[in-house]
Amino acid sequence: MDYLSLIKQPISAEIADFIELFNQSLTHEDGMLGQALEHIRKRAGKRMRPMLILLIAKNFGKINSATQHAAVGLELLHTASLVHDDVVDESEERRGQASVNATYDNKVAVLVGDFILSTALLNVAKTGNQRIVEYLAELGRTLSNGEILQLTNIQNQDFSEEVYYQVIKQKTAALFEACAGIGALSSGADEQLVKEAMRFGQNLGIIFQIRDDIFDYYDSPEIGKPTGNDMAEGKLTLPVLYALNNSSFESMINLARKVKSGDVNPDEIAVLVEFAKQQGGIEYAEKCMWEFHREAEEFIEKRVGDPEIQTALNAYLDYVIKRTI
Repeated sequence: MDYLSLIKQPISAEIADFIELFNQSLTHEDGMLGQALEHIRKRAGKRMRPMLILLIAKNFGKINSATQHAAVGLELLHTASLVHDDVVDESEERRGQASVNATYDNKVAVLVGDFILSTALLNVAKTGNQRIVEYLAELGRTLSNGEILQLTNIQNQDFSEEVYYQVIKQKTAALFEACAGIGALSSGADEQLVKEAMRFGQNLGIIFQIRDDIFDYYDSPEIGKPTGNDMAEGKLTLPVLYALNNSSFESMINLARKVKSGDVNPDEIAVLVEFAKQQGGIEYAEKCMWEFHREAEEFIEKRVGDPEIQTALNAYLDYVIKRTI
């Protein structure tokens, strides 16, 4: 099924307007800065987050100038965070393309990320909506806190699902939550509807991240990262956390601690990956995803009246949970 076409159907004109505004915002005449921004524009993704803002705004009212500037601001904030994340993680690739820090260097990448972040603030200021400005600023704080929590959790010797969810709620899920909340705010939805939209977005984000984490247990050239990449970075995700907490293999616990200490090698990672699969970690993670999926469906059934938008949001939800990349 072509989920993306169904998602775009009610907002095809508006997403085209968004792309034009986003590309204008990510353009500069200066030599190196202009080249770096063009490099980033070329790796444009599927626009999942802006599409969510537009769909939620249209569901509760009309897509307006504030909606579009908020969407651009949020996507730019996300883009800036990715540029900075690549520096922190020392990543050489992003979406199969050389990262900014690999193409230039860390200094240039940090400064380019700062420029994009400032452009995000400029766009969100153009909404003229103080609550949206505050929301985006708070999102930036949340994302940074999530990154720090993830780094400190690597040093934690516990294998906690609770901390795992805390991290993804402050990272991936926070972005989806903000998209839904800001979309509702921009079209004048009341406080209760904004809260429900935020919860819907958070559920989407949790599903998205768990699905992403499951990918790391399989080889796939399409995904663009090797099996066990998360463990190589010291991260233990839901499938292996479940396996560790529901078995008594001391050797696996010792390997997991090596992951956290950064002393693990590729062969040991492969052993942990296979252990997670054999102990039902993948099935458990998928079961958790479907529980969040059911709650997200309830929002669509309760709060989305337009059949076309209902179809689009259901397609969005199904795409997030069933995607293969």
